[in-house]
Amino acid sequence: MALLRKINQVLLFLLIVTLCGILYKKVHKGTVLKNEADDDSETPEELEDEIPVVICAAAGRMGAAMAAINSIYSNTDANILFYIVGLRNTVSRIRKWIEHSKLREINFKVVEFNPVVLKGKIRPDASRPELLQPLNFVRFYLPLLIHQHEKVIYLDDDVIVQGDIQELYETTLALGHAAAFSDDCDLPLSQDTNRLVGLQNTYMGYLDYRKKTIKDLGISPSTCSFNPGVIVANITEWKHQRITKQLEKWMQKNVEENLYSSSLGGGVATSPMLIVFHGKYSTINPLWHIRHLGWNPDTRYSEHFLQEAKLLHWNGRHKPWDFPSVHNDLWESWFVPDPAGIFKLNHNS
Repeated sequence: MALLRKINQVLLFLLIVTLCGILYKKVHKGTVLKNEADDDSETPEELEDEIPVVICAAAGRMGAAMAAINSIYSNTDANILFYIVGLRNTVSRIRKWIEHSKLREINFKVVEFNPVVLKGKIRPDASRPELLQPLNFVRFYLPLLIHQHEKVIYLDDDVIVQGDIQELYETTLALGHAAAFSDDCDLPLSQDTNRLVGLQNTYMGYLDYRKKTIKDLGISPSTCSFNPGVIVANITEWKHQRITKQLEKWMQKNVEENLYSSSLGGGVATSPMLIVFHGKYSTINPLWHIRHLGWNPDTRYSEHFLQEAKLLHWNGRHKPWDFPSVHNDLWESWFVPDPAGIFKLNHNS
């Protein structure tokens, strides 16, 4: 009897440990992305009419996100729901900026991103440390943000939208595709990439083809890359294909093998996406992603070309709120001053 009682005690202990493990995993997953406003009471009809737009608001460049939001909201009659993502120390500032400015009328949710999910998955890289900031990887975790919507738009913060965002939202995704991006070899003829020295537009610029792991992928180094600064995503398909898990796998492999770095192309956030989505993505109308405006401060484009663009993206080192930069007048027209006076424009040498 004593032996039987001991066996029962051991079984009970194991059961308790198992339940605690399951509970920990659920709680941990739930804290990766935390909605400050947990109001999920919308009706199915309201959800169907909403266009969810995800954009990050980093501490040192929060004015960029506010300008992007202002441009989107001002150029559409659609019902936009902004998911504004920040770290814990910026959540209250995001809300105050919106509530004490002309943006107070927008429909939004502030979401806290917990960088613990990235622990052990990012390889240190001193060449461009800004590309290793936690919010740069929010695009990997879209299903944890969007629980009710099947389709979502993700935008980098250094963009300005000049068209109706509903047009971008209506981008057709082919059957089995979890996302749509802009091909780097599909830029409008008006945008002469020959003037953009060092610009990468193939996989060779992002992946280290000296490494066996990369060679074994069987992807030609001359394959056109794409830019993940503008994404139209199918959340259902993203979950079905376990895209987030695949991206985390390639982040982990880079930590172990140094397969790509920010000294090559667009950094460690772009490279895993190029691998996971290779041959399995739809394309966005090129006018909905006119980019490289932040690449070279000496390269300017015609006013006619810029006016026709639906979305402008200052990807690169030269941001329109800083010096030196180009076409910053287009960006500044959408700038929303910081009520706290912390974020300031720097257009002087």
